[in-house]
Amino acid sequence: MSASAPTQKMVVGLGNPGAKYDRTRHNVGFEVLNRLSQQYFAPAPRTKFEGQYTSITVGPTNLILVWPLTYMNNSGRCVRATADFYKIDLEHELLVVCDDLSLPTGKLRIRLKGSGGGQKGLNDILRVAGNQNVPRLRIGIDRPPPRWDVSDYVLGRFSSDETPVISQAVQAAADAVRDWCIHDIAYCMNQVN
Repeated sequence: MSASAPTQKMVVGLGNPGAKYDRTRHNVGFEVLNRLSQQYFAPAPRTKFEGQYTSITVGPTNLILVWPLTYMNNSGRCVRATADFYKIDLEHELLVVCDDLSLPTGKLRIRLKGSGGGQKGLNDILRVAGNQNVPRLRIGIDRPPPRWDVSDYVLGRFSSDETPVISQAVQAAADAVRDWCIHDIAYCMNQVN
């Protein structure tokens, strides 16, 4: 009995490039990929298709990790170019990891499809995909306090109270990506949602 061929999948963490955006609420997608890179001793990322990428082996899966460097609102360009190059099916072999204002801080939610929910990076990926059937793992960052500008809030850093909660959520999200590689999206939804 021969072993089955390894599968290939791609996970995209959304965020903005540059030190000034490091560890901001909008960059939790980048943080999840950073955590996976560390845990699986990924090779140093290379730059191509307006993003950085590397790959790791998780169970039977060769997993391509992609950090778009286009800034959040244009993430779709990097995702489309990289997915086309690696022949990734956006509905079955891609998982987008991003922040979500409508979920409490640290809460995770996995969905197979749906709107971008106001997350501009996810919206751009859905636009480029031509449909809403793109799996996503959303990490709650909560709503801004009254009278706060949404842009200022998402580009701000977590408070000292929120930091341990987000650190746990980033680890849980990395574990969910691992489960997606070893099992499937339905298994992940049962574990996370």
